[in-house]
Amino acid sequence: VKVKIPFGNKHLDAMCSVPEKKPTYGVILTHGAGGDMNFPQLVSLAAYLASHGVLCLRFTCKGLNIAYRTKAFKTAVEYVKLSDDYKLSGVFLAGRSMGSRAAASLIRHLSQEDDDDFIQGLICLSYPLHRPKLQSKLRDEDLLFIRCPVLFVSGSADEMCEKQLLEGVASKMKAPKQIHWIDKANHGMVVKGRTTDDVMEEINAQVFSWLRENVDLEHK
Repeated sequence: VKVKIPFGNKHLDAMCSVPEKKPTYGVILTHGAGGDMNFPQLVSLAAYLASHGVLCLRFTCKGLNIAYRTKAFKTAVEYVKLSDDYKLSGVFLAGRSMGSRAAASLIRHLSQEDDDDFIQGLICLSYPLHRPKLQSKLRDEDLLFIRCPVLFVSGSADEMCEKQLLEGVASKMKAPKQIHWIDKANHGMVVKGRTTDDVMEEINAQVFSWLRENVDLEHK
């Protein structure tokens, strides 16, 4: 379902993948610095989640300013939360690369503002922990404040997220967290000798099984 979400005097283009049965939970998903909501990884994940009973709203926000991207993400969350069409119990925020930074930034801001548990967790695909070859400056400040469950799916050869550095940050995080390494994948999740679909199947299955664990944890 195509959706236009009002955003200031503009709107955000979005696409909602709706499961056949009434969903209880949703994932709000956005892209990295390049591309848009039709980035193949996002389309693949949204289709997979919807086919497994999880609503997925993915949206486009082209700004390269992290504060602007965070604001857009907040608008998308409010849209889903107030929607009469879906009535979800909660959502997980997800993003690829810069989109995952925006999601983390929003969760940190919201946790300081209110105690509402609508946001259930954070999914970071290719979290850009540092710039290529600039490992001394880590973008970890938001991660250290987050308390809800976090899943990282990163390539072990990601030039913007060195394995040991992410593991070091994760060990300092207060949140329950899990890291799934895609062996030999780079920042774009490309692995020599594996097809894109094969890599996406691994990512999608991992994201869904983590979601299920976390939603089940809430309702045992």
